[in-house]
Amino acid sequence: MSKSISKSQWSLPSSLGARLLLFIGIAIALVAVLQGTLAYRNALEQTDTLFDYQMQQTAFALRAGLPVDAKGRAQGTPPEDENNEFIVQVWTNEGLRIFESALGDALPQMAVLGFADVPARDTTYRVFSLQTRSQVIQIAQDMRVRQLLARDAAWRSLLPVVLLLPLLALAVWWVIRQSLAPVQRVRHELAGRKPHDLAPVAMHGLPDEMQPLVQEFNNLLQRAQQALEAQQNFVADAAHELRSPLAALQLQLQALQKAPDEAGRESAQAQLAAGIERAKRLVEQLLALARQEAAQSSSADGAELANLQALVAQALADAAPAAQAKGLDMGLSEDPLLQAAFSVSADSQALAVLLRNLLDNAIKYVPKGGRVDVGWLQDSSGRALVVEDSGPGIPVAERQRVLQRFVRGVDAGGMAGGSGLGLAIAQSIAQGCGAQILLDESPVLGGLRVKICWTTA
Repeated sequence: MSKSISKSQWSLPSSLGARLLLFIGIAIALVAVLQGTLAYRNALEQTDTLFDYQMQQTAFALRAGLPVDAKGRAQGTPPEDENNEFIVQVWTNEGLRIFESALGDALPQMAVLGFADVPARDTTYRVFSLQTRSQVIQIAQDMRVRQLLARDAAWRSLLPVVLLLPLLALAVWWVIRQSLAPVQRVRHELAGRKPHDLAPVAMHGLPDEMQPLVQEFNNLLQRAQQALEAQQNFVADAAHELRSPLAALQLQLQALQKAPDEAGRESAQAQLAAGIERAKRLVEQLLALARQEAAQSSSADGAELANLQALVAQALADAAPAAQAKGLDMGLSEDPLLQAAFSVSADSQALAVLLRNLLDNAIKYVPKGGRVDVGWLQDSSGRALVVEDSGPGIPVAERQRVLQRFVRGVDAGGMAGGSGLGLAIAQSIAQGCGAQILLDESPVLGGLRVKICWTTA
């Protein structure tokens, strides 16, 4: 339990500003410690050099010699330092000590000329010895006193750094807050929006690091706006298209109720059954189109390698009863150029729906005794699945328009009772599978040829 609490206490803050302040504060603290350490060591070295210099100057000032009284004491000696910073001893060349300050007996009678560290009285003395023609001068200082004075000087050098740290932290906090002000502006702008307000976020004044993120967000808003408009249009179109078959069903039901005899009732029942079947087919196509438009915006990472030959065989088998009922010759193409089957990376179920819609359209519009062929094409521009028939075809001016939903061909008006959704569903599925639908005239059968094309990379 204590471990989990400890981990939660040391977790990083979720706020970007708090993280920046934390990391920059840690960096400033580390730099301050490093700078303080270097300044402290530098102050110690400079203080040590200064004290050595003072010892030398004191010794040089005494090398002119000191007058000696009748008792052998030096006269006119410099006063002893009140803080006992320096200890002075003066010896004649014959070894007679002619002057010593307080604690002078702590030093040895003879010392190495120049600087030396001499241990005595449970401490260490820094000693400078200078020999002249008539005497030897020793200047010493307790290292503890020296280190204490050096530390005081070093701490005084660190005082400005310590005093400036809060000001530096305040400046960093202000800079971070000003830098993150655009983020707060964007947040407040989005928080105040209404649910259906998908207008792009203003990029004026945003830093360079934020502009790509906001641009991608604006692109997402644009796609969401397009999806919302498409959904609204779909609902409006679907409501419009459902109005006619529902009204027809109502009229057919009234005709059934008012039928004067058995023959009239049978005719009205047949018309009502056909109307119900058309309405059912329209609802199924509407649902299929809605599913495909929703799937088209999703990722294609789950695509599999679809075997088109197996899908075509299954689609032909499913459509065979309807084709036989109408007397159509439906099957694989006998053209050698259309017999080289291949596989594509796509959703097999979606491709099966696409094939079923294309075959259903062909069955509706091809006259009795006609022909429907399915095959494949492969050339330098890519690969294509081909469905062609001997029906009336579609005029060139209408070929792009009939790929839109709820649009029926001019020559098809009322002949098969279509809803104008078959090719729209096929177009949506093809786009989701990375393909493109092309409509032209079949060079062999003379009717419509539909090609689902996959271009080569």
